[in-house]
Amino acid sequence: MQGLTRGSDPGEIMKQIVVISGKGGTGKTTICASFAALAKNKVMADCDVDAADLYLILKPQIKQKEEFWGSKVAYIDKDICDQGRSCENICRYEAIDTENFTIDEVSCEGCGVCVHFCHREAITLKENLSGHWFVSDTKYGPFVHAKLGIAEENSGKLVTLVRQKAKSIAEEQNLNYIIIDGPPGIGCPVIASLSGVDLALVVTEPTQSGIYDLQRIIGVAKHFNVKSLVCINKYDLNEDVSKEIEDYCHKNKIGLLGKIPYNQTVTKALVLEKSVIEYSDNGVSQEIRRIWEEIDKDESRI
Repeated sequence: MQGLTRGSDPGEIMKQIVVISGKGGTGKTTICASFAALAKNKVMADCDVDAADLYLILKPQIKQKEEFWGSKVAYIDKDICDQGRSCENICRYEAIDTENFTIDEVSCEGCGVCVHFCHREAITLKENLSGHWFVSDTKYGPFVHAKLGIAEENSGKLVTLVRQKAKSIAEEQNLNYIIIDGPPGIGCPVIASLSGVDLALVVTEPTQSGIYDLQRIIGVAKHFNVKSLVCINKYDLNEDVSKEIEDYCHKNKIGLLGKIPYNQTVTKALVLEKSVIEYSDNGVSQEIRRIWEEIDKDESRI
């Protein structure tokens, strides 16, 4: 078990659970919002920093706002520059405007090649404000979230920062769970969300691309020795493909934790900025509730 020992009681274990998907739009944030309403004694963390949306349902009251300086941008000192234009030829991102001898901050990747080759040493790299991270209160408990700036990089570093702050809060307040709304895909922010957690709940959908993306994210979790369980969202839209997913899970000894039916009340709940658990007690709500109860009660699942 990779759980963390809680601060006030060395005998208790704090568990970190991340809800992820191989692609966007599978419903992981909908499930996380419901977990926020169901789980006791937890801190929520939104690690989808490129397109954070869990806050729309949790409606946080921001208590702490901090800057995130996660990248560097080149800067030309016009007092030193001799306008030799050599930098223009070596910038593969075409970020240097040699008409005005300025750097396009959006195009600049901060690679530093221009700094290295400028014979006048007129170009330097400067820290760039890449986004912000927040600690908030909600009616569900503490919430750590962030917002990466447009076209900014190093989302993996920001995810790590969000997780570290959530861990700190959980230890200080003696909480049982850190529940993480992870980013989609299999890239750097996903790896930063996965590493060191106790359980990955992988949300998929009954489509051929859903199967492919499920296999990719399961592979990433396996690489980092993170236990995975699968949830099929809107399983009844294509029960043949859902059966394929079930067969894949059975063949690879991956636990199938739940099958959530399609219901338009999910959309209605989101429009009203509510979790589906709080909006209606239907088949969707009942299945999500059962999934959380299985996670909460069964130590062997984590």
